[in-house]
Amino acid sequence: MEGRIEAIYTAAAEGEPMQGHETVQLVAGVGIPGDRYALGTGHFSDPKYADKQLTLVEAEVADRVGLRQDETRRNVITRGIVLEELIGRRFRLGGTEIRGIRPCDPCSYLEGRTRPGLTRDMAHKGGLRAEILAGGEVRVGDSIEVLGEDE
Repeated sequence: MEGRIEAIYTAAAEGEPMQGHETVQLVAGVGIPGDRYALGTGHFSDPKYADKQLTLVEAEVADRVGLRQDETRRNVITRGIVLEELIGRRFRLGGTEIRGIRPCDPCSYLEGRTRPGLTRDMAHKGGLRAEILAGGEVRVGDSIEVLGEDE
């Protein structure tokens, strides 16, 4: 199972437009510097959840439900990998090590920003919430390499 990073996005605060990046740094235990969740200014910011550090979604899902990639409000857009299979597993994005924690199901907040019926259309395919174990640089085009089960 191998995929690639197709796009990378951040937003400085809740409701702000997502900004695309070719390259970002991931910081272990924090997220992407300048992103709303690393800053604690996101709609779902809550310091008790390590899995708010990074969110991923499959480009194939965005295509299927008719969303632009930035409309998904996720940090990393992937192609060629089933993200649900990364729950409880460690994997590499570029020069980093990540742990898949739980699904990033779509919610009424996302539906309110996009279109009616989105939560139904993206049910069980809203993406992945992840924790950054070892930081480093990631860039569009980097491969996603599965390392193994979580220890």
